[in-house]
Order: sequence, then structure tokens, then C-alpha cells
Amino acid sequence: MAFFETDDGGHVHFEHHRGEKIPVVLIHGWGMSGEYWASAVEAVQAEGFGAIVVDHRGCGRSDRDFPDMSIGAIAADVAAIVRQCGVSRIVLNGWSLGAAVAVAAADLLREQVAGIILTCGASPRYVQGEDFPHGGTAEDVLGIGAAITSDRPNFFRTLAEGACGEGASEALIAWVERGFLGSGPRASETLAGLATLDQRELLSSFPFPILCIGGAKDTIADPAIAGFAAKCASKGTLLTLDTGHSPQLEAPTLYNDALLEFMRKIA
Repeated sequence: MAFFETDDGGHVHFEHHRGEKIPVVLIHGWGMSGEYWASAVEAVQAEGFGAIVVDHRGCGRSDRDFPDMSIGAIAADVAAIVRQCGVSRIVLNGWSLGAAVAVAAADLLREQVAGIILTCGASPRYVQGEDFPHGGTAEDVLGIGAAITSDRPNFFRTLAEGACGEGASEALIAWVERGFLGSGPRASETLAGLATLDQRELLSSFPFPILCIGGAKDTIADPAIAGFAAKCASKGTLLTLDTGHSPQLEAPTLYNDALLEFMRKIA
């Protein structure tokens, strides 16, 4: 466990689990923390891979009061932490909003990136736009901050139920709910970035393999986004799992098998 000190005086929490093989950088979804990657860390470590797990600004054990809460700022933190860890090659794995962070971080790290996994990702876009009919609307995304302020506990309970997928146990829902409730009061500023995000050109420019994992029952990130991302990437592959928005939590064995298969090919 360690903390990275940013240029603006904040502290970002991360964990560096060392291994003999290439590490995967695990970037959580909005409002969550690195603890929701625990099963994935256990799986990659068992096969000798390393893992770097980062808590976003405003989430987990990172500070809450950064002046810049943007996706770009979080991506810059990820890139700086990778450099601080002294690893030469990495795989980036972003879940939900974390996928947008992973793509932005890949642009900063370029030569060090061996591959990307987008897990139920919000990249290359999250909302509908020109030549992109998938997802919700920018207005819906921008309205979330006010909805949280007006009824934080009920909003996050409903969101946790949606994030855990159909038939989730009460234990899983409660765990995810706790993560949302623990996020900082300005975390919605990060989420607002999805209203204008467009990484189509950037995603198509990457020369390395990109695995796009979609959840067939995902009600938070339109499953069609994963399919679009796979076609957008020059070396994209689509994998659709019979899960909701959180396959690494809903079906960890199935998810970890897919993660490890990708890591083995990269290694």
C-alpha cells in the first residue's frame, strides 16, 4: 500500500502487487475503489503476473479535495504511478468509467502499453452523439449530481442494485453500495466528464490488442458500446458475458479466466 503525491498536493492511494510477469493496472469504476478488484488480483498473482491497483481521486483511500477531479487528471495519476512503480510494460484494465481513464492513460504511456481491457466500459463514448446511437443522453449524466445531493442513500442503493446485475445477492449489493456511499462529495464532477467524452479517434490509433468485455444484461453501460469499441480499435476483440455491469464481481471465475487468457497472450 502506498500513496502517490500529485503536483497539486493531493494523495492518491495505490497498491503494487509484484510478480515475475507483466502487471495489469486495474482501474475501478466511478464511485468504487480498488478493493472491488480483489478477486482479479488474486487470480493474476496466482499465475505470476503483477497488479497495480489505483483508487481514483475522491474514492477509496485517496484524498477527497482535489481541485481537478476530471477523467484526464485521474489518467495522469495512473500514468505517474506506473512510472513510479518502475515497470517497463503494462496491461491497462478499466471498468466502467475506469475504461475511459484507461484509454486516456494509454495515450500518456504509449510505448509501455502492451494491451488494454475495457470492462463494461464507458469508452469510446458513454452517451449518444453524431454517428453514435448508443448509451443514454448527456442531460441524464449531468443530472446525476443533483440526484445524489437530493437523496444520497436511496440513489446509491438503487445504483448498487443496477451495478450488481439481475439476481445478485444482498451481500454483493451491500458491498457495492458501501463503495458508492464512501465516495467523496465531489465525485460527481468526474462522472460529468462522460457527457462530452469522445475517444473514438484515440482508441482507433492504438496499435496494441484491446479486449472489450460487455455484459449482456448491463443496464448501466449499453452493451452495444463494447461492440462499437471492438470495431473502433485496430486490434479489438469483443467478449460478451452473461452478466450485468460488474462481471468481475458477479462471475469472478468466468471473468478471471478471460483476463488471464488475455494476459497470457500478451506475456
